[in-house]
Amino acid sequence: MIDKSQYIFGIRAVIEAIEAGKQVDKLLVKRDLSSDQLKELQEVVRLHGVPMQRVPVERINRITRANHQGVLAMMAAVTYYKLEDVVPMLYDDGLNPFMVVLDGVTDVRNFGAIARTCECAGVNALVIPERNSVTVNADAVKTSAGALNHLPVCRERNLVTAVSYLRDCGFKIVGATEKGSINYTQADFTSPVALVMGGEDKGISTDVLKLCDTLVAIPEFGNIHSLNVSVAAGILMYEVVRQRLNDGQTANSHN
Repeated sequence: MIDKSQYIFGIRAVIEAIEAGKQVDKLLVKRDLSSDQLKELQEVVRLHGVPMQRVPVERINRITRANHQGVLAMMAAVTYYKLEDVVPMLYDDGLNPFMVVLDGVTDVRNFGAIARTCECAGVNALVIPERNSVTVNADAVKTSAGALNHLPVCRERNLVTAVSYLRDCGFKIVGATEKGSINYTQADFTSPVALVMGGEDKGISTDVLKLCDTLVAIPEFGNIHSLNVSVAAGILMYEVVRQRLNDGQTANSHN
C-alpha cells in the first residue's frame, strides 16, 4: 500500500502543488477525463515538464478511493536537479566531474544499489530519463540506504539531448556493453567522464550508444554471461576511483 504522503489527488490540489514547486514524479490522469480544469492542468504540466500518463480509472482507484476527480500525482521522494545547473557548478568548484547515466533501468532494487555505490564512489550526479526509468520514490530511497538523500539526481526529458550536452561540456562518454570493443580496465577514466549503464533487458538504447566515445566490456567466464546491472555499475565505478587515485587525484565529494 502506498503511503498517503506520497501522493496528491484532485485537479485543483495537483495544480497548486505543481505551481508551488512540489516535485512530482508521475501524474496519472483518467483516460477519458475532459474538462476546462483539465486544460489548465495540462498547461501547467507542460510548463513544468511533469510526466503525465493517461490511465484507466481503476489504476487510480487502486491507490485511493477518495474523490480524486480522475487525477493523482505521485510525489518524488527527492528534489530533482537540472543537468545544465549541476555541470557548471562542478567545474566552478574545480572538480573533475564523474556522472553515471542510467538508460532504461526500471528495477527499484537495482537503482537503489547503484545509487548507494554512486554515493560511496564520489559520483557527482546520477542522470535518468523521465520515461522508461525507475520512479525515485520512498522505496528507492530506502533501497539506496539513504544515499539518494545525498546524491543529486538529474531527471531529463530527453536522454540523448542530455548525453549530447555532457559530451559538449567535455565529458568522455563511456558505455558499458557486452559488445564493448575493449576491456573496461583499458579505458581512460582520469578526465571528466559519464558512465552509461543500460537497462536490465535491452541495454543501452541505439541513439545513446551512438554518442559514446568508448564502449567497454567486463570479461565474463561463466555460463550465463549476464552480470546484474548494479554489480556491473559497481565494478566500473570503482575502476574510475582506482585510476583517479593512481593518478594522484582526490576523491569527489557531495558535501
